Amino acid sequence: MTTENLSELLEIRRDKLKNLQEAGKNPFEQTSYNVSAHAKKVEAAYDEYEEKEVTMAGRIMSKRGQGKVSFYDLQDSTGRIQLFLKKDALPDIYDEIKTYDIGDIVGVKGEIFKTKMGQISVRVSELTLLTKSLQILPEKYHGLKDMELRYRQRYVDLIVNPEVKDVFQKRSLIMRKIREFYDARDFIEVETPVPGTAAQAINRGRV
Repeated sequence: MTTENLSELLEIRRDKLKNLQEAGKNPFEQTSYNVSAHAKKVEAAYDEYEEKEVTMAGRIMSKRGQGKVSFYDLQDSTGRIQLFLKKDALPDIYDEIKTYDIGDIVGVKGEIFKTKMGQISVRVSELTLLTKSLQILPEKYHGLKDMELRYRQRYVDLIVNPEVKDVFQKRSLIMRKIREFYDARDFIEVETPVPGTAAQAINRGRV
C-alpha cells in the first residue's frame, strides 16, 4: 500500500468519525459496556451457552458476506468469536454497521448458536459502536512481522499477534508468583538496573 493510499484511507476513517459525531452518535462518549460472556469461555462451555442471550464486547478483526447477511470476527480479551448479522434482525442499523471498519470496538447482544458449518457464533440482535478506530491494522494474512516495528508498536503487536499476549500473561503470572514467594518470607524487593541482555529479552517477550 502506497503512502498516498494509506493517507486516503486514514482520512476516510476520520470522515466517518466526523459524520457519526455530527449525527449525535459520538463513539467516544460511552465509557463502559456490560459484558456477560467472553469468547474463550463460550467456546469451552458451549452447551451451557447454547441459545442463551449474552452481551460481549471486542474489536472487529474481519468482515465477510454481502447483501442481507454478514459475518464479523470479534476479538475480546480472551479470544475470537464469530458474529452473525442479519438485516432482518437489525433493520434500523444494519446498513450503518456495514460501514464499520476493521479495528472498531463494538458491544453486542445476541444468542449463542452454531452455524450449519459448526462455527460457534453470536446471532446479533443489538450492536453498539464503542470506539472508532482511526488507524489501520496490518493485513490479516501478513500481520505485523517486522521485529523492530513490533517492539516500537507493542500495542499493535498485541492486537494482531495473539500469541504475544499469551507470553506477556505468562510472564506477569511468573513475576507475581515470585513476588508472592519472597513476600511470604519477608524479603524486600529493591529496584536495580536490569542487565542489557535481560532487558532486551524482556522487551522482546522472551521472558
